Amino acid sequence: MPEGRQIQHHGEAIVLRTWPFHEADLLVSLFTRDQGKVKGVARHALKSRRRFGGALEPATQVRAHYTERPKQDLVRLDQFEILWSPLTAPIETLRLAALQLVTEVLEEAMPDQAHDDNIYRLAVTVLTCLRSESVYLPTLYFCLWMNRLMGWMPELGHCAACGLDLRNQAVYWSPTADGVTCSDDRRPGSRALTAASVAESHRIFRTPLADLLTEPWPPTRSADLRAFAIATLERHLERRLRSATALSI
Repeated sequence: MPEGRQIQHHGEAIVLRTWPFHEADLLVSLFTRDQGKVKGVARHALKSRRRFGGALEPATQVRAHYTERPKQDLVRLDQFEILWSPLTAPIETLRLAALQLVTEVLEEAMPDQAHDDNIYRLAVTVLTCLRSESVYLPTLYFCLWMNRLMGWMPELGHCAACGLDLRNQAVYWSPTADGVTCSDDRRPGSRALTAASVAESHRIFRTPLADLLTEPWPPTRSADLRAFAIATLERHLERRLRSATALSI
C-alpha cells in the first residue's frame, strides 16, 4: 500500500471469527474473496448494530466494505451487507459444529492476505448446503477438497513404502506420516480405509456436491473416510480441530 494512503475495499467475504476488542469494539477475522484472510476492527460493534446487524455471525457470507490504513496491520471495517446467513436454517448442535468446522479450518489453514478463489467458492458451496438433516456429506466434501486444494491429499492408489498398486483394495494410513500403505507395510497405529471408501473419495472429487446430496448420507456412510480427511487436516495444521470433536469424527 502506498505510504500515507488509505485504500477502500468492497467485496465478498466469509466471517470466520470475532473477539472482543477494547471497550465496545470487535476484532473480526474475514476470509475475503479478493484478498484472502484479513483482520479488522468493527468500531462500537458491541454497542451499535446499525452498520453490522447480524452480519458478524461466524460463517455469514457478506459484502464487506473496509479500509486499509497506512502502517496498520488491522483494517477498519466500515459496513457489512449480508449475502447469506447461517441463521436462515435452524442452528442445531450438529449443524453448528459443521459450520464451525468450515470456519475453524479456514482460520487455521489460510495465510493472511493470500487469496484463493477455489477455496472461497468451496467454502460458500459447503456452508450454504449445510442443513441439520445433511451434515456429514458436506463436512466430508469440504475436508477432502481442502486437503486437495492445499496440496495435502495423499495418493491413495499406491503404497508409499513399496509402491504396490492398491487400487480396489483397502489401504492403511497413519495420523503421523505421509501417504498410505499396503497391509504388509502398515505403520504402528495405522487405521484402515476400505476399498469402498477410497472409491467414494474419487467419486466425490468428480461429482458436484448438489448431485451427491440427492443420496442418503447417514453418519455411518464413509465414516472411515471422514476420519482420514480430518486427521490429514489436523496433521498439517499441527493442531486438533475442536469442531471435529463435536461432530464425533
